Amino acid sequence: MSQDNPRIAVLGFAIECNRFSPVTTAEDFEHDVDIRGNRIVSEARSGKSITMPDLPGFFDEMDRTGNWTPVPLRVSLAQPGGPVEEHFFKAYLAEIEAGLKSVLPVDAIFVSCHGAALAQGTDDPDGDLFEILRRAAGPDVPIVSVFDLHANVSRRMIDNLSVFVGYLENPHVDIYERGVEAAKHMRELLTGTRTAIEMVKLPLVPPQIALLTAKGPYADLINYGQTKVGGDILNVSVMAGFAYSDSPKNGLTAVVTARNGNRKAAGDLALDIAQRAWGMRERFKREMTTLADAVQLAGSVSRDKRRKPIVLADVADNPGGGGRGNTTYLLRALKGAKVQGVIFGVFNDAALAAKAHELGEGAIFNASFNTQEHQEFSLPFDCEAKVVKLSDGQYVGRRGVLRNVSADMGPSALLDLGGILVVVISIRCQCMDPRQFEMFGLDIAQARTVVVKSRGHFRGGFDEFFKPEQIYEVDCPGLTSPVLANFTWTKLPRPVYPLDEETTWNPPLIG
Repeated sequence: MSQDNPRIAVLGFAIECNRFSPVTTAEDFEHDVDIRGNRIVSEARSGKSITMPDLPGFFDEMDRTGNWTPVPLRVSLAQPGGPVEEHFFKAYLAEIEAGLKSVLPVDAIFVSCHGAALAQGTDDPDGDLFEILRRAAGPDVPIVSVFDLHANVSRRMIDNLSVFVGYLENPHVDIYERGVEAAKHMRELLTGTRTAIEMVKLPLVPPQIALLTAKGPYADLINYGQTKVGGDILNVSVMAGFAYSDSPKNGLTAVVTARNGNRKAAGDLALDIAQRAWGMRERFKREMTTLADAVQLAGSVSRDKRRKPIVLADVADNPGGGGRGNTTYLLRALKGAKVQGVIFGVFNDAALAAKAHELGEGAIFNASFNTQEHQEFSLPFDCEAKVVKLSDGQYVGRRGVLRNVSADMGPSALLDLGGILVVVISIRCQCMDPRQFEMFGLDIAQARTVVVKSRGHFRGGFDEFFKPEQIYEVDCPGLTSPVLANFTWTKLPRPVYPLDEETTWNPPLIG
């Protein structure tokens, strides 16, 4: 092993799991990203990678700061969905373990992760992965990983890491920068820096719409944590968690990595942040717009051009949280009210997209939504439609989370339902980049109402068109409803705030 040209194993496993969604299969990973070996290196250095942006960020910074040799293993990513099928996950772990052992010794390991995974047979697949990496590599090899700020954190995860790096922004427009940060920490670890990681978890599971970081309680916590970085404090990550995982790991968690093995400093700061979070817990409550009010508002904006255009966020059907991207509650209501000037997207219906491609541009037909999927909230809807434009669905994002990321919605179609233009796609994903509309020739600036099937990432892509006060989160049924009382929880620790108003918390003893 050489500090002048360190050999660093590189791998990735990222999925955000909703226990109420259908099982995530090997095919789901193949549709998104499942790559091995040198393909990982070429994607990371391509400038328009199909991977999560933290991987290119890590590569760019490592390349900038000196020699190193990437030792690529496997990167597997999938759109948020239900628990990963057992066979796929066990095979992934076995391949990673065998692959790592075959290339030992390595100087370090980098993992592009998410942190809110589930798999059939385990509620802590991320912990399973890090435990295997640590066991194979040994106690002294640095392991650095980047996590989504919706990670559900376990002690097994942090005990097997050297540095824990969480996103700082929601929408997640800083993923690339967190990869850069991870590389900087990696360089420091390779000089011999020792670290310690501590965490404090709260019985606090905020609705996902209460976790934006431009302003509000979550922003206050993250910003406070960043003021403490320096000296022995290497990294501060405030992980809000992902409620729909319905996991024993759920709960907002302060995670602190300290230099010089200073576990006390890490623990004291994690406790400080947790106490601040608990003190502001009531601020995490958020009100939504009723479906009736949303439709009335869209109609008013359509009729009165003096009013500013609006976004209606269908937050309960967010594919970015495991939603199927195909509920028709809002679409049906807007059509029933004859609202005009609407762009609606993106609607996941492979069969309908295929029908549009079969008929061709200009065709007028009876569009039947949800003929193939029979999930609880995937209700059918029929409407006369015109095929306006067809696409293969491939694009490179230009703003926000998907900036410079190659993405694929599969065969897609723009349908005109009579004043409502709907983008129908074949590969489930959330609406978060303007290119998902612009590739069909749509001018977002001319729309009166834009409907997005997304929880919040669209804000990072559409902020050039809409200010926060023009955005309304609509209360509809769905797999990602922010109304946590709508779900039957089986593994979520109870009581938990705000689901259980009477929840109390006794700060743990640290040290």
